[in-house]
Amino acid sequence: MRFDGTDSYVATDDLTMAVNAAVTLERPLLVKGEPGTGKTELARQVAQALDVPMIEWSIKSTTKAQQGLYEYDAVSRLRDSQLGDERVNDVSNYIRKGKLWQAFEADERVVLLIDEVDKADIEFPNDLLQELDRMEFHVYETGETIRARHRPIVIITSNNEKELPDAFLRRCFFHYIRFPEPETLRQIVEVHHPGIKQELLTTALTQFYEVRETPGLKKKPSTSEVLDWLKLLLAEDMDPADLQRDGASALPKLHGALLKNEQDVHLFERLAFMARRQGR
Repeated sequence: MRFDGTDSYVATDDLTMAVNAAVTLERPLLVKGEPGTGKTELARQVAQALDVPMIEWSIKSTTKAQQGLYEYDAVSRLRDSQLGDERVNDVSNYIRKGKLWQAFEADERVVLLIDEVDKADIEFPNDLLQELDRMEFHVYETGETIRARHRPIVIITSNNEKELPDAFLRRCFFHYIRFPEPETLRQIVEVHHPGIKQELLTTALTQFYEVRETPGLKKKPSTSEVLDWLKLLLAEDMDPADLQRDGASALPKLHGALLKNEQDVHLFERLAFMARRQGR
């Protein structure tokens, strides 16, 4: 099984190498990068390219590792026992399978996405070490051991909001998705907006990179945001001349697609004010 990218996902050589290395080593692939750089989409594209199903486990701040294995619904069992329901005689009726269990019992190899692992408690990654390493876990309520029929391709994403434990990192193959260079970003845009006029694209990307590189910016716009911005420019039928910023404002046209907080909007307003003062 080899990943070489897809028609709808531009994967750099180092990214495809990382995916294939993780598959060969049978290690989870830990992918970090700025939000919006395509980490989650990578898992979907790997599943599509390898023609295997994908199981997605989206992590929240309240998510516990045990939920990925299974949950025992003791409350429902107690209620049913009070009602005289015969289902209470079989504890397996109250076991809810988690995403890891679903991946382990699948009839074929699957891609298991553990999305935004850094959102959970710091102990979350450590609590999954043994299960991801041995590809098995024990169900105490029923006494059975669940083993993976086919070792899943595990892709774990992180936005780098908190440090992950060393023991967890040691078991992963790591890749950081760098923000794409202009030429790579052009290829990505062509996939999503085929046939876009090159003059408009050149002007827009030049302005986009100027925005990203502005000192003091709290949140740099991402790949997904520049794609949204270009979609709006095309919908409004703008040409390169329309993107020129006047002296009254340093904000790009339709800046709401790129700038996502008031501090960054105020930053560009201050830059325009300072430029006007210096021009007097």
